[in-house]
Amino acid sequence: MDESDVSCYTRRVNRLRFIAALLAFMIPLSGSVPALANETLWTGSAANRARADALVAAIRSAADHGLDPKWYGLAEVEKAVESGTDPATETLLTAAFVAYASDLSTGRVRANRIDKDIDIIQRKVERTDLLKAAAEASDFSTYLANLAPKGDYPALQKALAVWRDKRGKAAFTQLPNGNLLKPGMTDPRVPILRQRLAELDLVVPEPAAVAAPALYDEPPATLIKSYQETKGLTVDGIIGAKTTQSLNTTIDERIDQIIANLERRRRLPADLRSRHVLVNAGDYSMTFVDDGRPVFQSLVIVGTPKDPTPEIQSTMRGFQTNPYWTVPQSISGEEYLPMLRRDPNALQAAGFRIFENWSDDTELDPASVDWSSIHPKAFPYRIRQEPGAGNALGYIFFPFPNRYGIYMHDTANRWLFTEGSRNFSHGCIRLQNPLDFAEKAFGGKSGFSKERVRQVIDSGQQAHYTFPEPITLYVTYRTVTASADGVPIFRDDVYGRDRRVVRAMAKP
Repeated sequence: MDESDVSCYTRRVNRLRFIAALLAFMIPLSGSVPALANETLWTGSAANRARADALVAAIRSAADHGLDPKWYGLAEVEKAVESGTDPATETLLTAAFVAYASDLSTGRVRANRIDKDIDIIQRKVERTDLLKAAAEASDFSTYLANLAPKGDYPALQKALAVWRDKRGKAAFTQLPNGNLLKPGMTDPRVPILRQRLAELDLVVPEPAAVAAPALYDEPPATLIKSYQETKGLTVDGIIGAKTTQSLNTTIDERIDQIIANLERRRRLPADLRSRHVLVNAGDYSMTFVDDGRPVFQSLVIVGTPKDPTPEIQSTMRGFQTNPYWTVPQSISGEEYLPMLRRDPNALQAAGFRIFENWSDDTELDPASVDWSSIHPKAFPYRIRQEPGAGNALGYIFFPFPNRYGIYMHDTANRWLFTEGSRNFSHGCIRLQNPLDFAEKAFGGKSGFSKERVRQVIDSGQQAHYTFPEPITLYVTYRTVTASADGVPIFRDDVYGRDRRVVRAMAKP
């Protein structure tokens, strides 16, 4: 080896060491990469070379999971596998494996760090455990493949491939903004709307009259209603700002949505437990699984974009009838203070009482307060709504520990469940049929009877009921799910979280 060869070799080793160090820094795990009794994993034998080849193949296919092969130094890993058996090669492949395996099995980003409205218990993996499993795996390729979640995750992967294939092939025509377009109206946007619907693989009948191509008649209006229903929009056939924005969602944006939702599934536990409630704020749904099978499903109402429902994991242990509603200070200052300034007695008719502080029940005469002197951000009094038909929590309240002060409950405004887009709350979860859920949660145990609970509710009594077994609660935000036959179902990203997830994934 002459001087130039030595120099080239030294540069290559130094580069590999740098890439290995960079990958190790990027891995969101504590500790250093351990050696396995000074044995090699990737070099020195035919079996190790096969393991290295399997790792390279997996990293090459990382994009199938919405991950980027460059995040794991693919080019350098490929060169290292082909050219060397030096310690730098072993270090580089070890770091790349741990980074890839960690991202695939538990999520690339720590969700709690990227959004204040996320507080989940995200799994972590130890380097030692990953390397031990890699060394002991009889079929390393199968081991790597099994790191990914199950459920609808493979269906989302297929959807990602399909939508990537559409990119560059499918036409995209943007629908212009404008005034409300209602069925029966004539508007120059209608031909563009028909073209956009056709691009979405919807069969659009020809206009009823050749001379009236700009007429928004019943056939396209029916398609719009169906589209609105699938996207969680108000199903009225009217083209407004939200429907226009949804129709103008680009292919790249849909791809990013799928990538974000693959990441969300990776950070959930592999096993959601045989008894759990899964609330999806992304599609306004709730499912109760008992003994491993769905036994109850319901529509829910969740938070507005201003007050989004957080993503959390908690435990439900029971419920209460005829609850009080203690109004959060933020709502008191923002919503009720203006009412009190106009009329100090404005809240009394709706069953509200005002107390002097948060420590005792010394009631306040609202007429004795100069409400114009109260600052909305420093509302000092406690407002509480008494139980009854108009109570914001309805007749049933399901508490669970969380740092946001939200809960699941009944509602006095049941008509809101007829809306397609059901984000009306301040973050709490309103359940359509709470008593039916309670019945399923008891599962015929403890002598539970809906009829007796109704009698307690009608009597105005506040009673507490404890479930026979606790229920694990997951509040998620999945804007892409897969139907039973594997077809992806998109909802619009009303909270803007998908974009934040994808941006965070791209960062070291």
